[in-house]
Amino acid sequence: MTRYLALILLLLPSAALPQDAHSGHQSPYVGQEERAVTSLSADDILELERGGGWGLAKPAELNGVPGPRHVLDLARDLSLTEIQLTRIEDLFERMKREAVAEGGRYLEAERAVDALFRRPDVNPGDLAKALSDAEQSRGRLRYIHLSVHIETMGILTPDQVRGYAVLRGYRKT
Repeated sequence: MTRYLALILLLLPSAALPQDAHSGHQSPYVGQEERAVTSLSADDILELERGGGWGLAKPAELNGVPGPRHVLDLARDLSLTEIQLTRIEDLFERMKREAVAEGGRYLEAERAVDALFRRPDVNPGDLAKALSDAEQSRGRLRYIHLSVHIETMGILTPDQVRGYAVLRGYRKT
C-alpha cells in the first residue's frame, strides 16, 4: 500500500505541487534590504531631510491645535493680520531649521543601528545604546513639531482656531 501511494505521488502532475518550496515563507520585506536606511522608506527619508512633519504632530493637529505650516496655507481664509502672518512665518522657519537638523541626526542614528547588524560582533549593549540614541533623537524631533503647535495657538484668536478646525475638516462649524 505504501509503495502504491509513493508511486501515485511521483506521478502527480507538477502543477499540483508547489512551484517554490519557500513561496509561503517569503518575507514582506523583500526588496527593502537595499534601502539607504532599512527601517525607513525613501519617502520617509525625504520627509526627514526637508524638515517635514512626518505625522509627528498628529496629537496636536487632531485635537484642534493648529500648526504653522497649515495656518500659512490657510492664511487668507483665517484672515491673519500682518503681525500674525509674520510671527507664524518666523515660527515655521525656525521649526523647519530645527527639524532639518534633528532629522539629520535621527537618520544618522538609524544608520548606526543598521551598521550594528552588518558587524559579526553585534551585542545587546551596543544595540541598547544605538536604539536609545535613535529614540532620543526621534523624541526631540517630535517635540520640535508638537511644540510649535502650542506656540501657534498663542498667536491665533479663538475664532481663527475654530475656523482652522472647520477648514481642515475636523469640525463641522
